[in-house]
Amino acid sequence: MADITLTARTGEATVTVPLGTTLLDAAVQADVGWNYACTRGTCARCRCVVEEGREHLSEVTDAEWDRMEEEEFAEGYRLACQAVIETDGVIRAAHKPYF
Repeated sequence: MADITLTARTGEATVTVPLGTTLLDAAVQADVGWNYACTRGTCARCRCVVEEGREHLSEVTDAEWDRMEEEEFAEGYRLACQAVIETDGVIRAAHKPYF
């Protein structure tokens, strides 16, 4: 299980989710107003910055490489629909869409 704190337009919430959950699924569960359109990594509306706990997430996916720049990954940005929680721990992420 992972404890995730998510910050979006409508506020902040902390949820506990099982391993294998994406950050987007956690945000939908937390009902924090996380914007998204596709869940496949093509729209990039779920872009977020992982402020804590990057080490608990899956590697950057091909879909993310297609939509984002290498510098963004270095700064902690991910697509929430592609970032899967793989190990137990604490994660903090904030919704930071391009638009």
